[in-house]
Amino acid sequence: MTGSSGHSVLAVGVAELDGWVRARTAHYDASFVSSDPAFAHAHITLLAPWLAEPTRADLDVVARIATETPAFDTVLGRIETFPDGLIHLRADPDRPLRVLTRALTAAFPWCPPYGGEFGNVVPHLTLDRVADGITPDTVAADLAGVLPVRLRVDRIDLQWWENDNCHVRESWKLR
Repeated sequence: MTGSSGHSVLAVGVAELDGWVRARTAHYDASFVSSDPAFAHAHITLLAPWLAEPTRADLDVVARIATETPAFDTVLGRIETFPDGLIHLRADPDRPLRVLTRALTAAFPWCPPYGGEFGNVVPHLTLDRVADGITPDTVAADLAGVLPVRLRVDRIDLQWWENDNCHVRESWKLR
């Protein structure tokens, strides 16, 4: 992860898992550990990369989408692994997260989720990556006392991710 020039992420923070994900982030690259208390290392990405320098009009569009979206509940409890080895938590239900991502993508079609790299974007919270000694089972054992997490999704954060400069730029409450 080193050498980043920075990128923005529209995300939903998950406070209950932030300490764990923050520790894993520090393990891989401490330059991505934020000193901003509003920054959620544990998050579900809605849209990334987003705009590096959004205009007031861009921010107003996100604000409008947020105010048109009712807050909702989901549960993070199912650990899965993508084909590339990324260990993650799935949200259930995930439909409200998909709807929110679709609304943001429709408003900013030049910013497809994950740069358009993946066809069917699955709302998820990244936990780790399969490696020696790291498996879905070891991650599940580490999180046994924490999962499942019942999450009230009530805001969108605009995060900036950059070496030694991770912070929240804006935040919008959902309706």
